[in-house]
Amino acid sequence: MCEYCGCQAVAAVAELTREHDFVVDLVGRMRVARRGGDVSALTELARNVAAVLGPHTVVEEEGLFPALTEAFPDHVAALRAEHRRIEAVLGEAADGTPGDPSWPDRLIEAGELLREHILKEQDGVFPAALAELSPELWDAVDAVRARAGSELPTVSL
Repeated sequence: MCEYCGCQAVAAVAELTREHDFVVDLVGRMRVARRGGDVSALTELARNVAAVLGPHTVVEEEGLFPALTEAFPDHVAALRAEHRRIEAVLGEAADGTPGDPSWPDRLIEAGELLREHILKEQDGVFPAALAELSPELWDAVDAVRARAGSELPTVSL
């Protein structure tokens, strides 16, 4: 976790970072499961990642990103596109183990994209939000979180 800009002192950023940390751990577990050929474990891990990312993405896309779009339109558009790419692969496991034999490798690729995406957010979006957002905009982010909730307490490792 970075601490150079002070953004971790903002409750919304601290919660997003906790979710990032949790998801990065799951991505590591996905790599282990893939090496072991455990597609059932990959499926369960994909569902857990998707569960955490559901409300997390709502907070980013309905809270943080709108507040940053005017200043950083290309960056926000790229992050939204990455969300869609990651969600698509995770979503294939929503109803069970995907039958596509390429899915495990695509899941690992999506996990790597997710790790890179998280670094972009933690090193770019969060510090930018600290500099750009007014107290009222942070209140709006908090309201989105209150509505979206969090899946961290309900997802087990």
